[in-house]
Amino acid sequence: MNTNRYPRDLSGKFCQPKQIEWPNSAKIAVQFVLNYEEGGENCLLHGDAQSEGFLSEIINAVPWPNQRHWNMESIYEYGARAGFWRIYDLFTHYSIPITVYGIATALARSPEQVHAMKLADWEIASHGLKWIDHKDLSQHEEEELIKKAIELHRCVTGTPPKGWYTGRASMNSVELVCKQETIDYISDSYADDLPYWYIYRDKPHLIIPYTLDANDMRFANVQGFNSGDQFFTYLKDSFDSLYREGEKGNPKMLSIGLHCRIIGRPGRIESLNKFLLYIQSIKDVWYPRRIDISDYWHTNYPFDMETWRSRATALSEQAFIAKFSNIFENGSWIAKGAFNLELGPSHNTPIGLHNAFCRIFRGANYIKQKQLLTAHSGLFENSNDFGNQISTQDMEKAKNLCIKYYKKFGFKFILSEADFLKFDLLAKINERLNSDHETEFLEGCCQIEKIALEKLLKFM
Repeated sequence: MNTNRYPRDLSGKFCQPKQIEWPNSAKIAVQFVLNYEEGGENCLLHGDAQSEGFLSEIINAVPWPNQRHWNMESIYEYGARAGFWRIYDLFTHYSIPITVYGIATALARSPEQVHAMKLADWEIASHGLKWIDHKDLSQHEEEELIKKAIELHRCVTGTPPKGWYTGRASMNSVELVCKQETIDYISDSYADDLPYWYIYRDKPHLIIPYTLDANDMRFANVQGFNSGDQFFTYLKDSFDSLYREGEKGNPKMLSIGLHCRIIGRPGRIESLNKFLLYIQSIKDVWYPRRIDISDYWHTNYPFDMETWRSRATALSEQAFIAKFSNIFENGSWIAKGAFNLELGPSHNTPIGLHNAFCRIFRGANYIKQKQLLTAHSGLFENSNDFGNQISTQDMEKAKNLCIKYYKKFGFKFILSEADFLKFDLLAKINERLNSDHETEFLEGCCQIEKIALEKLLKFM
């Protein structure tokens, strides 16, 4: 199998259903996440080598090596002592359940908040053991932290987490979490407005993407929200846009990220209150926890593993060429060339694979292109060449014109099914008979490409 494969999925066609529907035909799923990190941030008291420098009122803060940071610690404390309860009162007032991304050590230091989360039937997903960067950890170190987080989470909340979001992730985080049997979904992705499947070790794992834009963290960024009105407007615009897509039959998910120490401030909480008032005045809105989305997706949109295993980029060279050698008639060299390209998930669709084949064809020299063009079947030479869609009289006229075409250009008149249905056939042949050789050579190549795409659309 060719190892020249691009791993990133820029299409998503193989990892999502073509069409989805939310429960009760909701036009949109609005999902709120509360990140509970207070008490789990970088701090010498927590065994870390530095103070926290991320997501606070101190813009552009930097960690203090080997020192505690009184101001930073008290900002985080505000989130637990005041911000959490303000947010709790708001969501319980509107009876909207949410998902908590809980840092395990932070949860362990906040028993009253955990009790309140459970009382409100909020989902408590895992946000890792500590609120620290994972990028510099070895795979072994990170996996050990993941396992410790799951166990501490179980001991503090009573059940192991079913959802996971690292946040300050490494390139290994998602796959290390995939190895943990208790996790039903992972949210370390910002790649889509819908859940999708991620394959690790030939097993599907559900990704429920998160958001960094519809997120109160932008109050703590240099380029971000500086007033509650901006936050409200951004959330409202996001909701309105996705709701409109849902009305057109393409329902999506709006993820909204919150932090106790940020949105929990009195000058910001009102923007969230206004948004909740707004969306509750609109019908056909689903307010799930992430675990609800996960359960719904697992039940209604399970992954098609058989199709995944037969995808183009998973085939051996021999199988790939055998399967696609005649997509371009007499063009097995095109299939071979395409196999050796840097193909990725985006090429596992008819459009994607066709693009790869065309790259090889278009990159070939004139002699190879001419050989393919002159060897290609002409109109009506195949049994499926639309003979039943034209009268016998017009067919005879068309065949005579095609003979003239061949005598003039040295290759046969080629026409895709789409163009056959689009144009008046006799007029089109006459029009092309009046073209010059260079123009018709290019047109013939273009028709070969169109026919190849038609084959792929029927074949895949």
